[in-house]
Amino acid sequence: MMTRKTKILLFVIMDMVFVLAAWLLTSVFSRIDFVYYIRNTVLLMIGDIILTFIIFKLFGLYNNIMKYMGFAEVLKMIAASLCTIAIHFVYAIFLKYVFTVPDFDAHWAFTVSITFVVLVFLSRFFYCFFDYLRGIFRADKETDKRVRVIIVGGGDAGAMLIKELHSTNKLRYVPVAVLDDDENKIGQFISGVRVVGKVSDVVKVARQFKADEIIITMPSVGNKKKSKIIKECQKTNCKIKILPGMYQFVEGKVSVNAIKEVSIQDLLGREQVQVNLDEIMGYIENKTILVTGGGGSIGSELCRQIASHNPKRLIILDIYENNAYDIQQELVRRYPELDLVVQIASVRDSNKMNKVFENFKPNIVFHAAAHKHVPLMENCPNEAVKNNVSGTFKVASAAGRNGTERFILISTDKAVNPTNIMGATKRICEMIIQAMNNKYDTEYVAVRFGNVLGSNGSVIPLFRKQIEEGGPITVTHKDIIRYFMTIPEAVSLVLQAGAYAKGGEIFVLDMGEPVRIYDLAVNMIKLSGLEPFRDIDIKIVGLRPGEKLYEERLMAEEGLQRTENNMISIGKPIKFDEEKLFEKIQELYVEAYNETDKMKKLVHELVPTYKIDEGKNS
Repeated sequence: MMTRKTKILLFVIMDMVFVLAAWLLTSVFSRIDFVYYIRNTVLLMIGDIILTFIIFKLFGLYNNIMKYMGFAEVLKMIAASLCTIAIHFVYAIFLKYVFTVPDFDAHWAFTVSITFVVLVFLSRFFYCFFDYLRGIFRADKETDKRVRVIIVGGGDAGAMLIKELHSTNKLRYVPVAVLDDDENKIGQFISGVRVVGKVSDVVKVARQFKADEIIITMPSVGNKKKSKIIKECQKTNCKIKILPGMYQFVEGKVSVNAIKEVSIQDLLGREQVQVNLDEIMGYIENKTILVTGGGGSIGSELCRQIASHNPKRLIILDIYENNAYDIQQELVRRYPELDLVVQIASVRDSNKMNKVFENFKPNIVFHAAAHKHVPLMENCPNEAVKNNVSGTFKVASAAGRNGTERFILISTDKAVNPTNIMGATKRICEMIIQAMNNKYDTEYVAVRFGNVLGSNGSVIPLFRKQIEEGGPITVTHKDIIRYFMTIPEAVSLVLQAGAYAKGGEIFVLDMGEPVRIYDLAVNMIKLSGLEPFRDIDIKIVGLRPGEKLYEERLMAEEGLQRTENNMISIGKPIKFDEEKLFEKIQELYVEAYNETDKMKKLVHELVPTYKIDEGKNS
């Protein structure tokens, strides 16, 4: 195998030989006396060789990787050749009028030029041709080791990928067919691979060509259509991969390295959430921001997005030092100029919360610290009250006393008609911020949304782990549904909802269409290249304590008011006795630390919509 330097040297020598050959051949064709020709032109020939080398070097012809030659490289060769033609005409004039050699005229210059250019192009062509044949020969020898691939999408991205698959010897991929819904392309060839049909023909084509994998190369297609294409491809037994973003295609980065596994996000069938970054910048920039629970799934993403919007200072507060350390180190690497403070503390600690607010005077607080795991909180209701209710009350109170401008509570759709203690405590948190809004000058708001993909304790990491262990995947009920959104999407909407805050609102995020968890399990097995019920079983285990079949975004009394972003709505606040709320919170606080057995009933008195499972912990 030749090294890069050896290949460059080879082409330099070849081009120099071609200059010499062009001169010699032209002299023969022109019937110039050979002895006379050598004696009078040898120095000029050497000069021509040196100038040709300089021109080719300046045009970067020796820096091209030959097997990746494309239109741009051909244009460079044409431009360099035109320059050498110009040199040959200058030489013809020089020889005719300075050296008075009559045979060296425009006809001679044209013949030398054409001969040289043809030799240069032929050398490059044969190099690519033999390299291609060598790749085919190697593929034939290793047929049993190669992965047969169907390309879905016969556009520019697909064509670029096929070209790379052909030219990359180290890869095991062999494109065997292309599918595209454009009928004008069917029957045509893309870099030697035939467009054999539409996307709907994928099952038949996969069987016909004995395909192992499918690569979807449609970076500009919308998420809804992409989801349909993926589901169609899932009807085959092939592993499915996808070329992700349009930005990579625009930047010319379509390559095998860009291909990724199809993810659950690709199957949601929902367009990417859009936010108005100018609105977010308007209230985040040059402000001191505090994020409680800053090391968690939501909290850490809040920190990432806030850090990118030029805050004056960012304070991460979390009880778990490992998570806080991880996000701290990430932000230090990405934003070395950021004024970053990390506080290891519990939101239950009144003195610590007061001290943090007195020392740092945060302008804006995002309160993400909470116990969120439904079954665990069902077994530990006192801990849910201590952390969620008491913690929110203490942080919100400290914010009000220290002149915080805005306080944003991260809530959940489980707070609506809750069937579990976690949801009920989050409903109390929403009531706290509404009451605090009437007590202090701080603008208190809550943002309510459903499940986020990949968050700690969520179903997707659980399913992934169960698949890795060989199954079974455990689903609580075949008809259970949930709303899903990616963590970055949910956080960007939380940030924009904060821009709309006037005080007392409960913002409700539109989570798109609900997803059946059973279907999610089936798709995750297929995305892993396995067959449901053959390779991985799915087991129905029954609803967990406090779990319901579907989540609601609003209570019966709440209406919906739209904001400028259609993904964010405002629920009409429900009136309640605020003095009674504060009294009950103190009672809950005392009872929780006394480890009462009646916590769920006490919470029910404050949240009448909370439906206690009488068969469980009371």
